[in-house]
Amino acid sequence: MKGLECLILTCDPTVLSHVQASLSEHGPLLHFRQDVVSAIEFASRRHLDGLIIDCDGVAGGKSALAQVRSTSANQQTLILAIVNGAMDAEAALDLGANFILSKPIQGSRLRDVLPTVVAKMEREHRRYFRYAVTLPVRFRNPLGQSFTATMKNVSEGGLAINLVDPVKLKGVVVVDFELPSIEPQTFHARADVVWSDSFVVGLRFLYMEKNSGVALQAWLNSLESQFRCHKSAEHTY
Repeated sequence: MKGLECLILTCDPTVLSHVQASLSEHGPLLHFRQDVVSAIEFASRRHLDGLIIDCDGVAGGKSALAQVRSTSANQQTLILAIVNGAMDAEAALDLGANFILSKPIQGSRLRDVLPTVVAKMEREHRRYFRYAVTLPVRFRNPLGQSFTATMKNVSEGGLAINLVDPVKLKGVVVVDFELPSIEPQTFHARADVVWSDSFVVGLRFLYMEKNSGVALQAWLNSLESQFRCHKSAEHTY
């Protein structure tokens, strides 16, 4: 699995140096922007696992919170907001921040909060990371028509399927497939078609039965273990 990616928006060299030093212990790749326009443009083009926004240290920093939340790629991305009087913590939380730090930034306070922040970034990262798999899938469209397909990839948040025949799909569909395990279990969920072409469809899970959710998580854990073992073996040679 590729590493975590985080964007920091600040013009304050002290804030940047503290964040760089603290994050280096945890490993995320840190992208740096000094103005809101370029930061939002960057965030609109790719999903990020975390954002650190210096709300008072950048012109328009306050508006960056709301703008990031409006990008389709980062609506759920973790945001750490840094405030300094011009904007209070409550306002930052209302605009979408998940964590708040106040200036002057204290290295000890940053180091205390970062393990929790990074853990949540990893959770977000995993929700979006898709494992390549080949598995039969059954689904039913809003008209009650049933189709079969082959799973192309899967994540905690959804999956992509390869269709045997070209089909136009939209809206909410019912998805079923057999989870690979010693004791076979059928996964049931409702999913929204978020993109499609003639032969490939991307779906985002909207609802899944509790047992299906638990079983999916266990399967993803095994896929992650296999992935890490494969990567470790590659580095060995």
